[in-house]
Amino acid sequence: MLKFLYNFISSPKIFVYTVLWLMILVFFGTLAQKDIGLYASQMKYFSSYIFLFYDYIPLPGGRVTLLLMTLNLSSSLFRKTLWKIKKIGVIILHIGGLLLLLGGGVTAMFSSEGNMVIEEGGKVDYTDDYHRMELCFVNLSLQDSLEYTVFDEELLVEGNTISYDKLGLEIDIISRIKNTRIQNRITEVDSVYKGFLKQFVLLPKEPEKENTQNRPSLIFRIRGSKNNADGIYGLFLGQKDLDIFNFKNEKFFSEFRKERTYLPFSIELLDFKKVLHPGTQVAKSFSSEINLIENEIPRRVLIQMNEPLRHMGYTFFQASFIEELKSESTVLAVVKNYGRLFPYISSIIMSIGLLVHLIINLPKMIKKNNSIKA
Repeated sequence: MLKFLYNFISSPKIFVYTVLWLMILVFFGTLAQKDIGLYASQMKYFSSYIFLFYDYIPLPGGRVTLLLMTLNLSSSLFRKTLWKIKKIGVIILHIGGLLLLLGGGVTAMFSSEGNMVIEEGGKVDYTDDYHRMELCFVNLSLQDSLEYTVFDEELLVEGNTISYDKLGLEIDIISRIKNTRIQNRITEVDSVYKGFLKQFVLLPKEPEKENTQNRPSLIFRIRGSKNNADGIYGLFLGQKDLDIFNFKNEKFFSEFRKERTYLPFSIELLDFKKVLHPGTQVAKSFSSEINLIENEIPRRVLIQMNEPLRHMGYTFFQASFIEELKSESTVLAVVKNYGRLFPYISSIIMSIGLLVHLIINLPKMIKKNNSIKA
């Protein structure tokens, strides 16, 4: 039984089938981008283990396919017929392919992407995730600093109850809306509604194809304060006027925001420049002159299109900008890719493998060619 399973997993046919299936996934994933957007298509076809085709048929996703391909390549290395001098190039090629797949796995599982928005003259030490959200409570009553309590994406599920242990409060997640329409209230509401929800209603609307264009919101209930802080609150992404509530003689506000990753350094935007196409208002290129501040020591750096900043494993790309009446802000795409070097290393190894295989087989090919001519 084990021998049969090994022969099946290490069969060259499995590798061919997985490559063909990846091509099919790429084809359908590309088509799906038009209907459901890039992020949803990526999550459905490539970042999944199993996906439902037409919502009914379970099929292997990208992760299962790559895992099977990795098992096939690694198990084939244990075949006795492979370990011969004349096949050393093939062995090296297999090792390079395994490194490439390993790098893809490391990137998929551990790497992160986000952005950093910095107003000219401002300084930021965190990145915002593109898709994940968090609920943050901020204590405003401390003299020298602000105290943050953050609840992660996984806790913000409808029907879930979060314990705010430090204050002895319970937070019930009532509703999580993917894309929000804000409407004025036309009738008086019960006193259970607090702050923003006294005057407005958060309603769902058709989600945009691209997830980054949606305006998510959260409706939750605070209970256990035994004062007027108890009630139902509503927050949405980008909300300017945040609700302040009092509890135990301290002031707090809550914020529904993109999940933040704090960096061991900060970036200050000194000057943002853009060059327009002649006779238009369309930007031809743009750049950010920044101070990279680490251990209170600034270092001036210029980030331009196709000329990113790399520091401490992070890569900062000049992605976009925000132009307002009185100021300009730069938008930097921030990537931390733990598998960044794997493609380079594996490409070198596979090139060496192909070259070795060619050198070993070249005399045989020349001899065969001469015999045909004779």
